[in-house]
Amino acid sequence: MKWLSAFARSSIGAKIIMAVTGLLLFGFVIGHMLGNLQMFLGQDAVNKYAASLKDLGALLWVVRIGLLLIAVVHVISGIRLARLNRSARPVPYQKNAKVQASLGSVTMVQTGVLVLAFVVYHLLHFTFGVVQHDSYAGSLPLDQGRHDVFSMTVIGFQSWLVSGSYIVAMLLLGLHLSHGVTSLFQSIGLDHPRIAPLAARLGPISALIIVVGNCSMPIACLLGLVQPGAGVS
Repeated sequence: MKWLSAFARSSIGAKIIMAVTGLLLFGFVIGHMLGNLQMFLGQDAVNKYAASLKDLGALLWVVRIGLLLIAVVHVISGIRLARLNRSARPVPYQKNAKVQASLGSVTMVQTGVLVLAFVVYHLLHFTFGVVQHDSYAGSLPLDQGRHDVFSMTVIGFQSWLVSGSYIVAMLLLGLHLSHGVTSLFQSIGLDHPRIAPLAARLGPISALIIVVGNCSMPIACLLGLVQPGAGVS
């Protein structure tokens, strides 16, 4: 196992680990967004989707814990890579070189840590029910014998604090992805001149799609376009 530890501690190892874990998390973010966008299909669609996930039983918790561990490894690798880069470059770049760097590239560690912190809060709110809204505190309402996840989500997003934190987190995630998705191609060796222009566009475009898609849900709830137990109005 010494070679594995040495590989993970090297800059190349950290880049590859970041790329692999980042790709897995990116896939989850897309799937999670598509699943949540069923909110616009109404109460029945969301509650069916939630019930299908619950039917996975222990497997669902394996996936949840696995994704959380992947996120932690991703952030730790990013922090370590940033330290390795600083130690390998004790003399900072000139000012004009810094100006050319994108905001997403220079804030990767900060946005990664903040998004991970939000994920923990998000789990405490919607999964564990530790952070509860007064309207559904104590018990989750039922819909045709199923947990009414739709109404719980809508009521949660009707709070300006909850929706505001979610939107800010999605903006940070978008900033992170705008550079992360593009650099993913370089980390796995797909930096051919024919691929580089596509990779440079894919990062910002995918980030924009995810931010708009995820933010549309809390905004719709705040505007009253989606009501608990009623669906889209």
